[in-house]
Amino acid sequence: MSAQLSHAELPLETPFFFGRNGELFGFYHPSDDRARRAALLCPPLGQDYIRCHRLYRQLAHALAEEGFAVLRFDYFGTGDSAGSSDEVDWERCIDDTITAAAELRMRSGVKSVVAFGARLGGSLALAAAPDAGFADVVAWDPVIDGPAYVEELDELQAALRQDATRFTRPRRESDVEQQWTGFAVSGALRRQIQRLHLQPALSPSLVFDSLPETSKHRWPMREGGPTQVKPLAPTPWSDLHRLELAILSHPLIQGVTHHLRGAA
Repeated sequence: MSAQLSHAELPLETPFFFGRNGELFGFYHPSDDRARRAALLCPPLGQDYIRCHRLYRQLAHALAEEGFAVLRFDYFGTGDSAGSSDEVDWERCIDDTITAAAELRMRSGVKSVVAFGARLGGSLALAAAPDAGFADVVAWDPVIDGPAYVEELDELQAALRQDATRFTRPRRESDVEQQWTGFAVSGALRRQIQRLHLQPALSPSLVFDSLPETSKHRWPMREGGPTQVKPLAPTPWSDLHRLELAILSHPLIQGVTHHLRGAA
C-alpha cells in the first residue's frame, strides 16, 4: 500500500468556472498523480446547501486523502454559479451534474467517477447517473417522494413565517409565498419536485438513513436489491430551531470514505 499524503501535503483546492459559457462554479480537489477514481459531490438545494457546505468541504478533503480526485460544484442559480435562486430548474440541475462529471473526467484524467449527494443532491445524482456515467452513487437521505418533501418544506416555511424568536410579528404570507426557508423558489421548480417519485436506473450502493421513522423515505430498491442502507443518528433537516446551524457528521464522512475506499 502506498503512503497516503497528509492533509497539509495535498495540493490546494482550485476554484474555477466551467460549463459552456463559464456559468458554473466549482472547487477541484486534486489527489496525487496516481488517482484512479474520481468523486463528484452533488450538493442539495436551498437551506440544506448552506448547512452542508462545510461538511462537503471536509468530505472532499477526506476523499482526496484517499486518492480520489474530487469536484464540488454549484448548479446554475445556486452558490457562486451564475443565476439567481428563482431560476433554479430541476432539469437544468441534472444537466449541470452531467456537465460537472465531464469536467471532472477532463481535469483528472480519470474515467471512473462516483457521485455523492445529500437530500436533493442525492436525488439529482441518481437522476443524472445514466447520462453522467457514474460508476456508483452514495446518497444521504435522498428525496424519493417529491409531494411529501414539498409538504414538509411548506410546513417549515409556514412555521418560520410565524416564529416569534426570529420576528417581532408574523411576516405576511404574501411576502414569503414564493420562498422556502429564505430562498426564492419558482412555481416551475415547485411543480418539478412535486412530480418527483425517484425510480433511478442506477441503484446507489449505499444510502445513509438519518430520517425519522415516520418519514416517507423508505428506499424503494432496498428489498432484494444491491443497495445497503446504513442508519445514522437523526439529522435535524427540518428542525425549525436549528435551521441556521451547520449540519456536520463525522460518522457520515468516515462512512463514505470507508465505503468508497473498499470499492476503489
